[in-house]
Amino acid sequence: MSLIEKAAERLEKLKEAGALPAATAPQPAAAPAVRPSAGAGGDRAAPPPPVTSAAAQPDAAPVKHSGRQVDIDLVALARAGMVTPDQPRSQIAEEYRVIKRPLLRNLQGKGATAVDNGNLIMVSSALPGEGKSFTAINLAISIAMELDHTVLLVDADVSRPAILNRLGLEPEKGLMDVLTGRAELGDVLLRTNVEKLSLLPAGMPHPRATELLASDAMNRMLEEMATRYAERVIVFDSPPLLVTTEARELATHMGQVVLVVEANRTTHGTVKQALAAIENCPIKLLVLNKSGDRGPGGYYGYGYGYGYGNEARADAA
Repeated sequence: MSLIEKAAERLEKLKEAGALPAATAPQPAAAPAVRPSAGAGGDRAAPPPPVTSAAAQPDAAPVKHSGRQVDIDLVALARAGMVTPDQPRSQIAEEYRVIKRPLLRNLQGKGATAVDNGNLIMVSSALPGEGKSFTAINLAISIAMELDHTVLLVDADVSRPAILNRLGLEPEKGLMDVLTGRAELGDVLLRTNVEKLSLLPAGMPHPRATELLASDAMNRMLEEMATRYAERVIVFDSPPLLVTTEARELATHMGQVVLVVEANRTTHGTVKQALAAIENCPIKLLVLNKSGDRGPGGYYGYGYGYGYGNEARADAA
């Protein structure tokens, strides 16, 4: 065998053994992560650093709030006497059908008065402890059970947030983080196992919450919320009207306000004072909470009622 033939045979064996240099033998895609960085010569490029993306490291912080799914314990919710989609004929579900109906008529333009941003609904009370968060959650779930609407429930009681806790969920980033530029709105929205219901948590407390709720950033966010999806109803659980100024500022953006009044506790004078604080809101409705009255104005076991929030109806409440 000639020298040329021997050399060709040797080259063929080297190819089969994979001993050719990197320039002629392609490396697997993952090879740079395991190839030693030393011994390749000082003027050779160093291998790329290990991959550190959120996809490669599931514990990385940025993925926690990316519009993720959370599961509400519907059994616990039903035990607490609240509306759940799997019990549509319960007493509480029937009561909230009565309560939501005028709100839906108003946002559809079928009410007595035309209203802008009728899909922005604020639920508040004069004082703490009257049941506004309970009402906001039930109202949001009840509206989500409608065929034609999706619902975003916003915890706007940024000083004492209660929505996630009432739903058995852990605190999350939310509204305050968006307004301070620490998060994007889409990243902090939470999808739930209640069909057509999403949540926007209150987020981290902020000492200038009132100013943030009055800011241009809040105006832009509310405008986007109100107009981006025509079928979406946004329910805000706000602070009590007579305790902070935040609820009054929030009310200036709302199309409708639901004022929760605790039976046998809240006085007529207190109700009038709360209504005066939101007098510029075009539509104000009252919900009588914790009432055992089964007569006119009471509905089933919980005794909820509603009415337009002028002085005459406030006296009647």
